[in-house]
Amino acid sequence: MAEEPRIHIVGLGPGDPRHVTVETRELLASGLPVILRTRHHPSMAALAPAAEDCDDLYRAGESFDAVYDKVVARVMARAGDGPVVYAVPGHPLFAERTVTRLLGAARESRIPVKVYAAVSFLDVAASSLALDLAEIQVCDATATLRLDAQRPALIHQVFDRDTVSALKLQLLEIYPAEHEVTVLHALGGASESIRPVPLVALDHRPFGYLDTLFVPALEAIADVRRLDGLVAVVARLHAPGGCPWDREQTHASLRPHLLEETYEALEAIDAAEPAALTEELGDVLLQVLMHAEVGEREGTFVLGDIVENIALKLIRRHPHVFGDATASSAEEVYQNWEQLKKAEKTRDSILDGVPRTLPALAASQAIQGRARRVGFDWPDIEGPLEKLREEVDEFARAETAAERLDEFGDIVFVLVNIADHLGIDAEQALRGANAKFRARFGEVERLATARGLDMRELNLEALDTLWDEAKAAKIGSL
Repeated sequence: MAEEPRIHIVGLGPGDPRHVTVETRELLASGLPVILRTRHHPSMAALAPAAEDCDDLYRAGESFDAVYDKVVARVMARAGDGPVVYAVPGHPLFAERTVTRLLGAARESRIPVKVYAAVSFLDVAASSLALDLAEIQVCDATATLRLDAQRPALIHQVFDRDTVSALKLQLLEIYPAEHEVTVLHALGGASESIRPVPLVALDHRPFGYLDTLFVPALEAIADVRRLDGLVAVVARLHAPGGCPWDREQTHASLRPHLLEETYEALEAIDAAEPAALTEELGDVLLQVLMHAEVGEREGTFVLGDIVENIALKLIRRHPHVFGDATASSAEEVYQNWEQLKKAEKTRDSILDGVPRTLPALAASQAIQGRARRVGFDWPDIEGPLEKLREEVDEFARAETAAERLDEFGDIVFVLVNIADHLGIDAEQALRGANAKFRARFGEVERLATARGLDMRELNLEALDTLWDEAKAAKIGSL
């Protein structure tokens, strides 16, 4: 025979006393001690006016977690003296953290508990809005949102304006500012109100404990601030009846576009232009999604495979974040990453991981960097400087075009090593030199035009004079 409960956990419904069940009413009138999580509920005055409440714990100004623990401790202490009724708003097992913690504490102390059925705010909200409960997402306004914008959502815990303001900022990352949401107040009671409002104006009024927010679904094509919205747009382009050009693309045909968009993103980074970088990173992301569509069409992989692979890789290679390992510096993180990477991928050479399609200058720096990890490098800058002098001399003695090509490559290779020793990004340094020359040469052209000169008719001495003017004006300088 089951042991009689020492703790009876009941729900007081979403607000109106009519929604409190007969079973709960009988318990509240049974003479057992009653503890309310809060007295701020419309049913309290009618059903349990003399009950003890925990509002004093909230007024202490501690964190919610600390308050919840103290509420549980209070209920457990009362249960030590005999059976007790613990009453909470709504349904006891719907977004009620004190109940979850209380069940755990009671289980550890072997105290028998019974949870009673109740009406939740979700029940009355679904009835008031004529919603199918199977389609609704339910979210906590005080937590980080995980929303599918193509499904309707009910958001609870919108108990004050500060919470709602923070919620609005999260929602604006997903929905357009003019998206109409609905504030539900005191549902099922005499003061019930259902008020639509543009999302951008959501926090322009006070909020309280009887409020809930309804956010209707977006059409996929309109959900453009979310990755899943972009995925839907790209999928539509590749679907039957979509764009003929997109449907003809292959991994090979998209290759130059991926390269071009990547370089345009790098240019935006160099220019320090956030708006341009935003646009160019979007173009790079589009290339990833297009390759995913091609993979799905060919039956080789889908976007989920791409996302899963990188997510699992990040988790594996950050054991100091997702596991028990420790790393106190960026250098230690890097070394751990390399060791994990080496264990995951069997390679014949330490140089195998450097893509052969990298620009030659960047590839040279990557290759030499890997060789340095196993100690194959000069110990200081004097070694590569001496080697540079040697290579320049060999270049000067070269007699054939093939010899000059070979020796010139050696010079550049050593220059990259010098850059590495000094912590210089060789690719970026050359980009900077190119940009400086472009700017100064443009100034030379401007000066020549302003003076009615044709550069093609000027001798080198005259061009050098214009160049010195451009240089003196610090054109192209940082």
